[in-house]
Amino acid sequence: MTEDLFGAPPGGEHGEPDPRSAPLADRMRPRTFDELVGQRRLLEPGSPLALMREGKHLASMILWGPPGSGKTTIARLIATTAEAPFAAFSAVLAGVKEVKETMMRAGLERRRTGRSTVLFLDEIHRFNKAQQDAFLSYVERGDIVLVGATTENPSFEVNAALLSRARVVVLEPLAPEDLKTLIERAVADPRGLAGAVELEEEALDLLAASADGDGRRALNTLEVAAAAVEARPRSAPGKPRIAVADVRQALARKHLRYDRAGEEHFNLISALHKSLRDSDPHAGLYWLARMLAAGEDPLYVARRLVRFASEDVGNADPQALPLAVAAFQAYHQLGTPEGELAIAQCCVYLAVAPKSNAVYRGLGAAMKEVETSGSLPPPLVIRNAPTRLMKDLGYGAGYQYAHDQEGRIADQQHLPDELDGMRFYEPTGEGFEAEIARRMKAWEEMVEGKRPGGRS
Repeated sequence: MTEDLFGAPPGGEHGEPDPRSAPLADRMRPRTFDELVGQRRLLEPGSPLALMREGKHLASMILWGPPGSGKTTIARLIATTAEAPFAAFSAVLAGVKEVKETMMRAGLERRRTGRSTVLFLDEIHRFNKAQQDAFLSYVERGDIVLVGATTENPSFEVNAALLSRARVVVLEPLAPEDLKTLIERAVADPRGLAGAVELEEEALDLLAASADGDGRRALNTLEVAAAAVEARPRSAPGKPRIAVADVRQALARKHLRYDRAGEEHFNLISALHKSLRDSDPHAGLYWLARMLAAGEDPLYVARRLVRFASEDVGNADPQALPLAVAAFQAYHQLGTPEGELAIAQCCVYLAVAPKSNAVYRGLGAAMKEVETSGSLPPPLVIRNAPTRLMKDLGYGAGYQYAHDQEGRIADQQHLPDELDGMRFYEPTGEGFEAEIARRMKAWEEMVEGKRPGGRS
């Protein structure tokens, strides 16, 4: 969806939304950088945005930040400050063909007037990397100044060639105090509610807290609450007052920032994994609840707990893995919400279990050795000899059956000749692994005792 590049855009005289129909969040969009709330760090002297605000340097950029942090607003302010033609698209609604047509017109406009067009592409990550190639030549020639907006990590979602031609500007969620400023301004401003309602302090606090750093969500919730109190019959004179109960009613359910395929997904599962590794059951339950509340697939979380049981608990508590598998199966059979309790039980168990990554490290060391030394043959003594030829070649010659040996331990070579004596698994002293270490030491001493000159 785009504004008319060279004609009058829809809406008011300056392209502003019609105040009679536009949502409150659109009506309250800042018109100058001075009205911008939050993101103060981005406007420090010498920063790319500060230079653009001063009209000193107009350059392509990727605005990376959560919803409602001001990406679209900043793009519009850049174009306004530079007095440049402005075209806006959403990658969700527009196709590459439509964008190309606008860029071609922008090229003609630059040759006619010498001015580059600021082209804003919201949700730029929705275009695949091949589609993003379409921008390169227009950016190179200066026909357009590309301002892309994304909620996803540009390192993964934006074409490397495009990234090399654009600055990445990271926006943070709006702080509660910034959200309060936005809300109070919207209540009083003629573009907003024009003082038609009053807002209780506790309701203001709740609005700011429930928005989760999203300015648009804060204003949308305010608009719903204001409409409800204005429509309610009043028994006393004075302005309608928005109370905490009104805000709660406007909040059907708190929306949590999350993307099951994006960075936030990996941030939260990393937080869960590392909280359990650090033996913190409280943080483990919190991050589990965050993921479940945001709509993560519980079976995905359960699979990660199964992995954790082997990777981080290992043989320090051999019951961890069966419990994790049981939690996975329990959810598979029960579903939500009953099965989520089994996942929570497993989460707490893994947090407080003794930890060892000795098996994880041992397997890694063995895999590295295999990569280095290749297909080394097993010692002849432990090879199978199902045919006469193999027996004649010495397969299985001298093999000792462990159950017939003292202590059920046989002293014979098991690793290839080139690796004889190498150790891969070194148990820790944590939990049951201390018992494993004791058993391994006893086994090694028994084998040593069976050798000539060894201790009996």
